[in-house]
Amino acid sequence: MPSKNEDQAACQAEACSLQTCLNSNTYKPERCDRQLRQLYECCDAMYAKDANMESTACPTQRVVQRWLKRQGS
Repeated sequence: MPSKNEDQAACQAEACSLQTCLNSNTYKPERCDRQLRQLYECCDAMYAKDANMESTACPTQRVVQRWLKRQGS
């Protein structure tokens, strides 16, 4: 069973990748679509494993599912 610290670190690499992209592209999110999708897919996979998991890198499960649905996933 993952520790609380491991739970909170879930998807941290994807979140950092997105932040780096946004910083490099002067916060033009359209240039970081791939990184944003990777983060949300990581968060979705985390919630699929355990709906009660939490990560400082992920929005709530409802937000993740709504975003993926709107994006056609």
